[in-house]
Amino acid sequence: MDHSKPEGSLMIIGGNEDKTGQCRVLREFVHLAGGRESRIAIITTATEQPRLVGEEYRRLFQELDADLPRVLLIDDRQSANDRQQVLSLETATGIFFTGGDQLRITSILGGSQVDAAVRRSLTMGAVVAGTSAGASVMSETMIVGGHSNDSPKKSSLSMAHGMGFLGEVVIDQHFAQRGRINRLLSAVAQNPHILGIGIDEDTAIVVAPGGKFRVIGSQTVTVIDGKNIVHSNISESTQSEPLAITNVILHILPDGFGFDLKRRHPHIYQEH
Repeated sequence: MDHSKPEGSLMIIGGNEDKTGQCRVLREFVHLAGGRESRIAIITTATEQPRLVGEEYRRLFQELDADLPRVLLIDDRQSANDRQQVLSLETATGIFFTGGDQLRITSILGGSQVDAAVRRSLTMGAVVAGTSAGASVMSETMIVGGHSNDSPKKSSLSMAHGMGFLGEVVIDQHFAQRGRINRLLSAVAQNPHILGIGIDEDTAIVVAPGGKFRVIGSQTVTVIDGKNIVHSNISESTQSEPLAITNVILHILPDGFGFDLKRRHPHIYQEH
């Protein structure tokens, strides 16, 4: 997928974002969506408590000056093809995917009219955000499970197709807090062409249409680049055998840093 294809921006959040203090990450989402002029749609498909979670975010966004954010309860394929839901998304300036189970998002929304409406809104300039499970689905291939407390192995993760809003990357969330570097290394070892992006809690990346992202939040973003891997035993190793991977490039990026996904190059972010 061409990184520059969407006209809108993506906001990919590592989960457990601050909801009681400065709310910097959520405040930035509201700002990107248009502030008091925003029309925010909250998609709660990932969670098994959609009304509770949806109302929490609706209240938070309203407190952050968003104008009447709406919660869309889409919990089956029928509602994912409902015309009213589609209309709400087509007029939205900001779309927010909550956390939960990323497979619920892909299995319920994938290929639906709601899916198509989100993509149309993105190309028309809306900001599409997701936290935790909502972050994982942003990439074409997503991590859906795996061990975080072991050496990198083939068995360290299981993967599935994501929503594909961002190409040539794989996202992991709650990254440092749940020790997930080993499973992200395993994902990159299986396909060195893709970049591994691990996002800590209360931290997000904002991906601009041109394929550059900036980091915002209290923790860090880890980028794993396997393009220059010299040796890997991924193809001949067993499921439980430790992986050998050499010459991996690792970037740790806190707030104020950015990264060019096309050039695979980090930089200090400068607002224009």
